[in-house]
Amino acid sequence: MAKTKITVNNNGSLRVEGDFEIVDKNGNTYGLGGRELVSICRCGLSKNKPFCDASHKGHFEHEAEAFDLPPKKQ
Repeated sequence: MAKTKITVNNNGSLRVEGDFEIVDKNGNTYGLGGRELVSICRCGLSKNKPFCDASHKGHFEHEAEAFDLPPKKQ
């Protein structure tokens, strides 16, 4: 299986690329039409959720910079 990469975009979506599947709350798979790259909505404004339709432009701010999470609790 190829590596999956998720990129958190500034002021926008989550870009998912590689070998992946996306399922709904019931475990049903979204048909991705052969795509190996999709963008997932983070702002909640998309009319095509869970996929991004660029509705966030001018309405969502988040400076995407990586950081370390604290250690996982045992």
